[in-house]
Amino acid sequence: MNLIKSTGTFGFYTIISRILGYLRDILIAIFLGTSFIADAFFVAFRIPNTFRRLFAEGTFNAAFVPSYTSELTKGKIKSEKFADQIFNLLFLGLFFLVLIIEIFMPIFVSLIAPGFVENAEKLELAISLTRLTFPFLMFVCLASFFAAILNSHNKFAAASAAPIILNLVLIGILLFGRLLDDQIIYYLSYGVSIAGFLQIIFLYKFVNKFYSFKFNFNFKITKPVKIFFKKLLPSIFSSGVTQINILVGTIIASFQASAVSYLYYADRIYQINLALAGIAIGVVVLPQLSKYVQMNKKNKIHLIQNKALELSMFLSIPATVALIIGSSEIVSALFGYGSFDEVSVKNSAKALYFFSLGLPAFALIKVFSSFFFANHDTKTPFYISLISVILNIVISLGFFRDIGFIIIPIATSISSWFNSIILFIYLSNKKLFSFNKIFIKNFF
Repeated sequence: MNLIKSTGTFGFYTIISRILGYLRDILIAIFLGTSFIADAFFVAFRIPNTFRRLFAEGTFNAAFVPSYTSELTKGKIKSEKFADQIFNLLFLGLFFLVLIIEIFMPIFVSLIAPGFVENAEKLELAISLTRLTFPFLMFVCLASFFAAILNSHNKFAAASAAPIILNLVLIGILLFGRLLDDQIIYYLSYGVSIAGFLQIIFLYKFVNKFYSFKFNFNFKITKPVKIFFKKLLPSIFSSGVTQINILVGTIIASFQASAVSYLYYADRIYQINLALAGIAIGVVVLPQLSKYVQMNKKNKIHLIQNKALELSMFLSIPATVALIIGSSEIVSALFGYGSFDEVSVKNSAKALYFFSLGLPAFALIKVFSSFFFANHDTKTPFYISLISVILNIVISLGFFRDIGFIIIPIATSISSWFNSIILFIYLSNKKLFSFNKIFIKNFF
């Protein structure tokens, strides 16, 4: 496997998706700005979109790919049986989860955005919109299952292209924004769930060459399936710790007017680099690392790990410098139109500045976590991530009253650096990673 070529394929479609995402967000900024309507929509969109990132951007892969790769070495019948059991359990579990949340949506939104409780109109709107967007959770998780199968066979193009569908659907709706007027947020919310369903159809056309799912609810949970689900929750938490920190930030930010919107726009900007420097590299190296770990080829493992880290730093460090220097100009150029006024630009740029300080750490977490996952270890990064999230919450709550929403990106960056450094120390101590001479030479 050529790491740069595979990362380039994954990264190419991811960049297209992010550019279309920018276009979508520019249109949202023009029509909604940072109003209370925007805050309500971003809460409704943030919840399923966070799960999309948690599942689609490598975390489902982390648990599934090593297990599925192990089954593939035993033959096609074993791997198909394993995949069928996972699919059916996922389908049932997600169906009932979505059903229960839909019924208890007022309680759910009150927990996710407690700052909205004092504003009845804002809370009611957020509840209505989240009911429309929440089915996306089920669709995107099943789509991630298909993407993980493709990634296991070193097919990265279709999986990385699937998120483009969401942006195209929402851009299509936004282009009719003037005609839809106040109803636009409802159409956008419907669009989120419709796009999720279209992603499943799109991915199944490609995955059909390697795997055809069969509905079978006569469960006999085998040992590999038990191991997979035992690894799934820790891998979601540890690999998706940056997204969890941002979701925590959204909950705390809901207590300050427009703060959810400021954080959303800042988050959108640095995510394009994270998609390449962390997510793409983590997703691409995992199948090959898992294979070499299974075969105990230490030289190959060492080479891939160092190349992955080298490429990650090459992409993230210059981007960090650029975002720190030009945060105001970047936010103004991308979003400073229509309802997105000067105050919105200033506050979003502040958030972007402090998020940028943590960008190399966000990327390192993704890459270092994949080294653990390839060794079938999801518990260690899980515990480290849990401490990181607690640190983030303590800092955010401790200083939010005094300095407002800006503490959220500061806390996210501090906790992420803590996470990445502890991951590195643990990997080194367990002899799961060490720098080679080529990395040290190329780094400078």
